[in-house]
Amino acid sequence: MSEAAWTAPRVTRTTAGGDQLNVPSAADERVLLDGWLRWHRETLLTKCAGLTPAQLARTTAEPSGLSLLGLVRHMAEIERWWFRRGFAGEPVGDVYTGPDDGDEGMEGVDAAHAERDFARYRAEIAACEAAVAGRGLDETYVPVTRGRTVSLRWVYLVMIQEYARHNGHADLLRERTDGATGDYPEPE
Repeated sequence: MSEAAWTAPRVTRTTAGGDQLNVPSAADERVLLDGWLRWHRETLLTKCAGLTPAQLARTTAEPSGLSLLGLVRHMAEIERWWFRRGFAGEPVGDVYTGPDDGDEGMEGVDAAHAERDFARYRAEIAACEAAVAGRGLDETYVPVTRGRTVSLRWVYLVMIQEYARHNGHADLLRERTDGATGDYPEPE
């Protein structure tokens, strides 16, 4: 498919027992953490669904340089940082940026690479899920930049709050892009 014809794909939400939120309301802690993280990941993608590469790369809340594509790139970087590089200790580099630049993928957005950036994001999620599969929430590591021991549970909570914050940004960016609001902003 050519880049000109590509649009961010519509997300089919995963469900848990028909629950619209796809997160069970009564389950063990790991199921709840996995469910809420999955819901936030899917929410970011729903905010992008149906948009062209140019729309995804557009900054719509000046003077901020935030864009929906920048948020997708940023979350790929953050997923890798916490789950793979940190917790799992995988010797992988950055997805988009150097460790000291502070923007973690939000800068350098190029509409011509939107399809590739979405594929990288999805691949990073799959790699992160594989990195923690079968690992206990009480397992710990010491992040090089933090210097204190953290558990996998803590990493899940950090990721959920990171998505919650950025999904709020995505809500505003999407509304400013085409006026769409709600969980499925893509026109039916």
